[in-house]
Amino acid sequence: MISFRKFWIYLEENNITQYELIKNRGISTSTLAKLRKNAKIETSTIERLCDALNCQPGDIMEYVKEWITKRG
Repeated sequence: MISFRKFWIYLEENNITQYELIKNRGISTSTLAKLRKNAKIETSTIERLCDALNCQPGDIMEYVKEWITKRG
C-alpha cells in the first residue's frame, strides 16, 4: 500500500497549511481527502503535488507492506 503519512509530515515541517494548498497552489479538497485516507490517486495528481510543493514523490509518499492475517 502507498502511505501518504510523509505528505502530512512534509506540510508540517515546511509550515504549509491545507488552506494554502487549496487557495494558492491549486490542490483540491477531494485530493486532500484521498491523501488522508491513503486512497489511490493518479500519477498526474502526484505530479501536481510535487510541483506545488517543489518536492520529489519520495518526499510525500512511501510504500508500506500490508500484512494480512487469515483467521481460520
